[in-house]
Amino acid sequence: MRQAALAVRTGYQGKRSKKGFMYELWKNGWYYTMALPGLLFFIVFSYMPLPGIIIAFKDYRFTDGIFGSKWVWFDNFKFFFSSEYAWKTTFNTLFINANYILFGTFFAVVFALLLNEIRNGLLKRLYQSLMFLPYFFSAIVVGDFVYLIFSTKFGIANQLLSLSSKAPIDWYSSAQYWVSILVGVFIWKNTGYAVVMYLATIVGIDGELYEAAALDGANRWQKIRFITLPLLVPTIIILTLLSVGKMFYGDFQTIYSIVGDNGLLFATTDVIDTYVFRAVKSVGDISMPAAVGLYQSVCGFITVLVCNWAVKKYNNEHSLF
Repeated sequence: MRQAALAVRTGYQGKRSKKGFMYELWKNGWYYTMALPGLLFFIVFSYMPLPGIIIAFKDYRFTDGIFGSKWVWFDNFKFFFSSEYAWKTTFNTLFINANYILFGTFFAVVFALLLNEIRNGLLKRLYQSLMFLPYFFSAIVVGDFVYLIFSTKFGIANQLLSLSSKAPIDWYSSAQYWVSILVGVFIWKNTGYAVVMYLATIVGIDGELYEAAALDGANRWQKIRFITLPLLVPTIIILTLLSVGKMFYGDFQTIYSIVGDNGLLFATTDVIDTYVFRAVKSVGDISMPAAVGLYQSVCGFITVLVCNWAVKKYNNEHSLF
């Protein structure tokens, strides 16, 4: 108390911590410089187009512009929700993305753990590169690969069925198989990318923990179960929460390149994005797609909030915010 009173009388308040925007820029200037391209990307493509949201509530005409077009309020939403495919495409979008998240996370974690157990550095880099390679394939190339496998006449899948004395399947007329096929393609294409992030977390785990476990007689499986997996949980939760934010967005490029306009497969593969694309292609109006995009964004935002709240209830340290 005496020191506090003396400080008040003399005006001395100790060493003041330098704070402020300019000081922060001066102190961490190189970090902000490296982040600048990413920040500009989000500013230009995510924040600057935000005023365009009002297109969802207008009968947009190119000649009148965004602000000059006629207000129709919720008519564009009514057009989507009154169609017979609205709720079906929403269900397909959520169901396919839920499978993406569930099985994609499982295989990524498993392969990250397996790669971490490889002691030969050359083989480890080789396997990681081979797993990462499909991530760079374009959606068109992936669609061609899938067609080569499941083509009714000369596809590899039907050739294997023939070798097993089983009747060939008309894959492109059987909608019940295609959720599994899409999930398999997603795992094949994206597992390598996810493995890099999980493997980076595993490499950052303190090696003394494994040494202490070895002294206690723990085998490899026990080290994975009681050390690696618990320390991977925060990364798994964060990546899952980020994926949940895109649950209302279908993997349009891959799905459309594989399925196309094949109406026989729409029952299980038609997601919101492919439905909107076909609507725009046939009608030529962008007001309805803008309304559907706003619907997807709001639902995705609410989903992230709910999931983050659930994670915070489980463990406050693992939540995004």
